[in-house]
Amino acid sequence: MDTRMFSFVGGDTGCWRIIGNSSIAGEPLADAARLDILPGMDIKPHLAKGWALRGITSNERYVTRAEKDALLAVQQGLGRQEATCAALIPIRKSAAWWALTQDERRRIFEEQSGHNSIGRQYLPAVARKLYHCRDLSDKEPFDFLTWFEFAPEHEGTFNRLLSALRATEEWRYVEREADIRLQR
Repeated sequence: MDTRMFSFVGGDTGCWRIIGNSSIAGEPLADAARLDILPGMDIKPHLAKGWALRGITSNERYVTRAEKDALLAVQQGLGRQEATCAALIPIRKSAAWWALTQDERRRIFEEQSGHNSIGRQYLPAVARKLYHCRDLSDKEPFDFLTWFEFAPEHEGTFNRLLSALRATEEWRYVEREADIRLQR
């Protein structure tokens, strides 16, 4: 099994309880009570009702070595005992975004929007992992799944992070975004 592939399954089972499910842009996801994160793509037994989003971990993009080193110096890993709150933020960007070259996207992502530098301000309180959906198929409903974990006392910090990112030039290219909040 490819340990880089994961399925986020919303339904009646899972270790995370869904406490909020809102559409920021575009079509909303169906309501579900719980979320399970499963390695691989074989999700049929878990999908009695609900939805599934698939993603794969990949190489980091739009980041320089210095930026990556600065992030690694302060970020914490997932699964911390105190991090009982989480958010799944699936995003799909517009065709205009994907028509840009890699260097044009990098310029918008970091040089204009400051995506990495914004994120670094909220570390180590908020941990995150990015999953790429577009690498699997152009039929996936989202391009990215971003998973965040944080302690309850850092929810305000996480909300400020999202507000800062959503106010950037980069977010003008987001055509679909959901905000799913969870508790363990």
